[in-house]
Amino acid sequence: MTAFISEFMSSADASAQGPTIAIKDSIDIAGYPTTGASRALADSPPASAHAEVVQRLLDAGWRIAGKTNMHELAFGMTGINDYTGTPVNPQDATRIPGGSSSGSASAVGSKLVDAALGTDTGGSIRGPAACCGVIGLKPTFGRVSRHGVAPRESTLDCVGPFTRDIATLVEAMAAITPAFDTAAAKRASAANNVAIVSVDADAAIRQGVERAVRMTQLASRVIELDAMKDAFEAGLAVINVETSRAFGQFVGTGKLGADLDARLRAAAQTTQAQLDAAGRVRRAFTAAVDRALESVDVLVMPTLPALPITIDAARNGTSVIAMSSLIRPFNLSGHPALSLPLPIEGSALKAGLQIVGRKGADEQVCAVAAHFEAALAAP
Repeated sequence: MTAFISEFMSSADASAQGPTIAIKDSIDIAGYPTTGASRALADSPPASAHAEVVQRLLDAGWRIAGKTNMHELAFGMTGINDYTGTPVNPQDATRIPGGSSSGSASAVGSKLVDAALGTDTGGSIRGPAACCGVIGLKPTFGRVSRHGVAPRESTLDCVGPFTRDIATLVEAMAAITPAFDTAAAKRASAANNVAIVSVDADAAIRQGVERAVRMTQLASRVIELDAMKDAFEAGLAVINVETSRAFGQFVGTGKLGADLDARLRAAAQTTQAQLDAAGRVRRAFTAAVDRALESVDVLVMPTLPALPITIDAARNGTSVIAMSSLIRPFNLSGHPALSLPLPIEGSALKAGLQIVGRKGADEQVCAVAAHFEAALAAP
């Protein structure tokens, strides 16, 4: 099963009966190498200690089922990996599972585990969640420990969970996040009003978002969010620089997939002027999101602007960079953002509803998502 790099069952207590969780192969598990699903790191020594999030899960009674596959070195949106295999999209096996946390989303959507951990630097939890029809949360930047997570240094990356229901997601967050308030995360009256952000997305998906808001009976209004496109471009510049610093030494070694080698070569061309400009955009966009959230509880919009393309289309050169146009900006700003499966008319596939909250208000985002989950499940 290409959702997993390796399968095992580990818990702090051999008799534990807690929920099962899988761990993305960019997160350390003691005794296993962290390879990033790449030949370049295949000979890495086993990790000497658990990542902090892994230790917290074990201490909370979770059972670790194995390490999940991923887009090589977490630098891609398709999830296609010719070295370790491409995880199956449980919604449609002909379509990409999304990257980079493809195996984690696939494992949860295929019901192999109750939950999985992924990482999100430019949409790498929310994108696969939307592709695979599951829930994925990018917490507030810095809310969840990255100790023992690759790459070691990042101003964008967040560790977060995938699940099939909000209740399990809340329990996973409580396990990995100190002081996470489960009562607040389950509070039914967590929101009174939402803002629907006007974005460029397929009409059926935009209509699905509007329909979902109506079904919740929450007060809503449509807003424009300044500098979304600029924030997308700035997020690309930052991730390019930081990933090039982390893994650029493998370019030209023959140990990378062709797509990753090309992306890292291009990333290395990012200039200091581009990075400086990205910093200015980061500050302006973060302030714009903060202002928008002064008068509403959460922002909602599609997770992805379109349904995932087929694997064949991706292999034949169809660009996927626009997949992250609505999710990457919130890595730049650091706000918590969750993707919830979204029914759309005329399709058996579900899209994603993205819910963005105030910094530190991860619990409120979960509570609002639970409200949407209940409304969408109503007959």
